[in-house]
Amino acid sequence: MSDSSTLPPVRLTSEAELARDALATPLLSRAVRLARWAGPDTRVGAGGELVEEQLPGAAAELGLEGEDAAAYASEAWRVAVDTGLVEIVDEEEGTVAKGAELALVTSGAPADVLGLWLGALDTVLADASVPDLDDLMTAMDADGEIDFAALDWDPDAEADFLDGVLGNLYLLTVSEEGPGDSPVPLPALAASMVVPDDMAEPTNDVLEQVSDAMMRLDDQFRLLEPAGLVDFQPVDERLMTDPDEEPATPSDETDISRYGMVRLTPLGLYGIRTRLQEGGLSAPAVGDLADKGADALLDGTSTFPPAAAQAETEQWLARREPLAAARELLAAARGSDPGAPLRRLLCQQALSLVGTEASGALREVLDDPELGGLARVWLTERGAPDVPAPSEDLVFWLTVDTIAAQLAAEGNSEELQALVQGLAAQHSNFFDAAWRVDHPATPDVLEAMGRLHPDKKVAKEARKAAFKARSQQGG
Repeated sequence: MSDSSTLPPVRLTSEAELARDALATPLLSRAVRLARWAGPDTRVGAGGELVEEQLPGAAAELGLEGEDAAAYASEAWRVAVDTGLVEIVDEEEGTVAKGAELALVTSGAPADVLGLWLGALDTVLADASVPDLDDLMTAMDADGEIDFAALDWDPDAEADFLDGVLGNLYLLTVSEEGPGDSPVPLPALAASMVVPDDMAEPTNDVLEQVSDAMMRLDDQFRLLEPAGLVDFQPVDERLMTDPDEEPATPSDETDISRYGMVRLTPLGLYGIRTRLQEGGLSAPAVGDLADKGADALLDGTSTFPPAAAQAETEQWLARREPLAAARELLAAARGSDPGAPLRRLLCQQALSLVGTEASGALREVLDDPELGGLARVWLTERGAPDVPAPSEDLVFWLTVDTIAAQLAAEGNSEELQALVQGLAAQHSNFFDAAWRVDHPATPDVLEAMGRLHPDKKVAKEARKAAFKARSQQGG
């Protein structure tokens, strides 16, 4: 998964909708039905599992038939016990009673229901990391004990692998350049866990590892789908020409869907985000900043992709009157610290979403040395009358501030390079004037212009101007 401790923000549906989705999942709905079915005659074994003779009755209660009915009923019961929907009354007698958590299903808040679902998810994720029954049977010794060394199974490594896969799937989903709501091919997800980032062409050994990972994920996502975590299209079994062989990694995009497709559901996004947060990662959601101050909004959205930053800002503005919101944004945009130029750029972008009702706030800062430039731009774009023309000093200061903000937001981007070239072309004496600009970022901006401009002569002028600016500032 990404090395970054802060992930792009996710757009979640409301807790009420998520809670309804949770109650509708086969995993939790079955657990609830069995909890209501349990009574004085229900008996469990030493581990809290339903005794074997009661499994047919539990399966019938759930309307399950076929060879897997008992296994599904057993899983639903385990979830009911693990989440507190059922309580073990007497371990020796093996008696049970309805748990205190069962009432939350009908009378709890959405957050309570989601807490139950997260508990159920923990159970099924633990199950998904366990080898299948056939592997367990082959690793059983003469005494009926499982030889874990022969099984070559590391529980922690298996859990970490699945967490890593789900983390990568989450990152792909929330990234603006990712597939979004579209499903992710299973080979691509497997490759994200196996193929090193610096490997141009995977070796045959690595491709075999990808194929093995695909088949593990195929089994695991089949288990996770009833929990409501993912929508999953399994690997096409017709690709398995030999039941003892793994399918080859696909090379043709036209048949990629036959190798499995998976996407996180809205409930799955909520669940993985919660687990990431519990693991210490910052996993923001759009709307987290809506009730915070403008300073928190501008600082928080500085790391957001553009569409998410706009969505967050729109939610923030929706809770405030335009005039008051504009004043708060402008106040938060002030400053001479290194982060101030980007705050002002984000402030300008936020103010572009505000109507003319905010005009008074912009007129109040026309004489402000840090905000007067963006105020003039805002008012002029809206056709406001009597907007004073900016002085040349203000124009240059605003130019330096804008480039400093772009550097902070995007680094040495193609857009910034085009801006730099345009400025130098439009103003023949640009660098003679720019080094005198009283802005803390002037030396850094001029150095960046020297680095970005493709013309060696112009780049040299920029570097000379940067040296003068640094000397002027005492650095």
